[in-house]
Amino acid sequence: MNRIEQTESSVRNGRMIDRRTAVDLAAGGSQEDLWDAADRLRRHFHGSRFALCSIINARSGRCSEDCRFCAQSAHHHSNIDEYDIIDLDKALEIAVDNDRHEVHRISLVTSGRSAGDATLDRLQSIYAGISRTTMMKLCASTGLLTREKAERLKEMGVVRYHCNLEASRNFFPTVCATHTWEEKAATLKLAREAGMSVCSGGIIGMGETMEDRIDLALELRELEVKSIPINILTPIPGTPLGDLEPLVIDEILTTIALFRFINPLAVIRIAGGRQQLGRDQYRCFMAGANGAMVGNYLTTAGGSIEEDLRNFTVMGFSFA
Repeated sequence: MNRIEQTESSVRNGRMIDRRTAVDLAAGGSQEDLWDAADRLRRHFHGSRFALCSIINARSGRCSEDCRFCAQSAHHHSNIDEYDIIDLDKALEIAVDNDRHEVHRISLVTSGRSAGDATLDRLQSIYAGISRTTMMKLCASTGLLTREKAERLKEMGVVRYHCNLEASRNFFPTVCATHTWEEKAATLKLAREAGMSVCSGGIIGMGETMEDRIDLALELRELEVKSIPINILTPIPGTPLGDLEPLVIDEILTTIALFRFINPLAVIRIAGGRQQLGRDQYRCFMAGANGAMVGNYLTTAGGSIEEDLRNFTVMGFSFA
């Protein structure tokens, strides 16, 4: 067996690969063989099961944080819609449409460092409405948490909390200066202690190296995250990263494959940015990914849910 096959066999047998092995996989051998091996690991640990989720941009813009990739930051000059809280009827319309397509989960996402009490009050009514009108599981992404805020979200019926690390611990300071990687990791801990599962991943294509991405995958493993969204940077005019060249598809597929080798038991979701890839986006689900965010994203439009479901079904995935 070659190095890729040996490592695949090791992961199948329950061994965790270390950083050096992951770097060697990224640098040596055939990329196509690596993608194929990651897809075999996906089938071995998860079968054909595919995880669908969606988000509602519940509070948009005027964010105090300076994340360099984000159009919602008040530090940047992007042309986006801004509002305090989405209208309840609009939120329910989005949720019902996703439920009709049998999407498993929906998350209310708010801009800002942390949701205040007034925002949580208004989110509570939206969550109650979604619970009355759909069968979807409730998720939240409302910034940094305190213990009290985490417990309140749990009481609203939220079963999973999302807080992206965005980048590895070492690379994060180049992405954001108004909060830290450690604060994000602490938020994941508070969410878990309140009884919620956690979802956390990052954005690739912000100028980081493959080694930085490997470090992020290892950090997520150390934090025992089992739902990992991978976003592909959409360079947005008016943001500091707006002039970056998008990643090529081969680099994206290799990144996904490495995340699968490092986190074999996790759902690896392809989220924001995949619309840039056109038809090539579906190759991500042949390189180890087994979940997707469908519908629109925060400040960029996604594709058709119907088209996604058709393609995922043709690829042999099931959604039960």
